[in-house]
Amino acid sequence: MFPFQSLLSFPLGSLQLLDYAGVAVFAATGALAASRKQLDIVGFLFLASVTGIGGGTFRDLILDVPVFWVLDHAYVLVCAAIGMLVFFAAHRLESRYKLLLWLDAIGMSAYSALGAAKGMAATGSPVVAIVMGTLTATFGGILRDLLAGEPSVLLKPEIYVTAAMAGAAVFTAADLGGLPDPASALLAFATAFAIRGGALKFGWCFPTYRSRPGRHPDDIP
Repeated sequence: MFPFQSLLSFPLGSLQLLDYAGVAVFAATGALAASRKQLDIVGFLFLASVTGIGGGTFRDLILDVPVFWVLDHAYVLVCAAIGMLVFFAAHRLESRYKLLLWLDAIGMSAYSALGAAKGMAATGSPVVAIVMGTLTATFGGILRDLLAGEPSVLLKPEIYVTAAMAGAAVFTAADLGGLPDPASALLAFATAFAIRGGALKFGWCFPTYRSRPGRHPDDIP
């Protein structure tokens, strides 16, 4: 088991910039969702904050470690600043939903690495690291869509959760291989973003379930 002190110092280490960037980008997607629903400034701040810190909060609660934004209030301030910025600038964007999807891809890719890193620091388990990376990267977007009444990213045909899982797996493998955290995070980010970006650009998706009609009762011996 890794020492508890490492958990407290994790966000303040070499990945801190990526951590703040991931929160800011996710917060922007929440604020853009608020702009599409024509909410007031409070709605912008709320959706920006929930989306920006939701995934990381869920992760820390599962890992039973101090919630990151309680230790460092700057994360909440970043969400508030982004929410206000989008409130005054969103009307200048021609396609807010398209931008929301691409910003979500960036935030998801960053959080897949950060979640895996914190999961590995907390438990030392590669399996837990991959699960935490996936949850951290996707939970904020799920909350945003649920609260804003947007079509959930999980219900779209394009690959989403798989991209987050791939990024978390790459970080975990690179970390186990001895790569420094920044290199592991960059490799994980590039992997997740390439998969999610390709899904958005080219419509990559897995085969879907197709129901098959059952036999007529008269055909059953």
